[in-house]
Amino acid sequence: MKAIVSIKNLSHTFGKDSLKKTVLEEINLDLHPGEIVILEGPSGSGKTTLLTLIGALRSVQQGSLKIFERELLGAKKEQQIEVRNQIGFIFQSHNLLKCFTAWENVSMSLKLHKSIAKQDYYSLALNILKAVGMGDRAEYYPDNLSGGQKQRVAIARALVSHPKLVLADEPTSSLDSKSGRDVVEIMQRLAKEDGCTVLLVTHDNRILDIADRIVHIEDGRLSKVS
Repeated sequence: MKAIVSIKNLSHTFGKDSLKKTVLEEINLDLHPGEIVILEGPSGSGKTTLLTLIGALRSVQQGSLKIFERELLGAKKEQQIEVRNQIGFIFQSHNLLKCFTAWENVSMSLKLHKSIAKQDYYSLALNILKAVGMGDRAEYYPDNLSGGQKQRVAIARALVSHPKLVLADEPTSSLDSKSGRDVVEIMQRLAKEDGCTVLLVTHDNRILDIADRIVHIEDGRLSKVS
């Protein structure tokens, strides 16, 4: 099977001249269909930078980064957006819009896909909310949901369009152990059912067992792949 993500000799810097700092150096990594990969490492090691590059949220400077076999080095903004719209994102903060109900927040992802009819938004959003145990909260606003419930809605929003790649940045950091465990198990189950690839950045040692593979990054370099 061809890799969903293929990274070759990827390097990235911030700043210019005397302030220039290398944050990623000679990264090589492939992510395959259906696998869950955890990216771990200390603060400042380059985890989030790598995640944003893979998510086409930041432009590639050096090396090769292919997503769905599309090269992002030198890609124009429109091409980056096309790739980005095919990826499900789960952030440390749920980033739900307070003025929208749970199902309306989930449906925001569907608006990126012109092939999905507007009249189908509600049923699709409700089905994925049911899958994450939030079907009875579809009409609730974020202010009336707990932290764990908000993160479940965020997962539903990321998965509703059945993306082939999900990127999660510290999705359990603000949750207690039970809510955190529930969240990653939902992510694991739904991802496996849909056959998508999940790259999960975390400091949370409690959830390492869900991974098919663990990749360690330190000082901008991949130092261990297990």
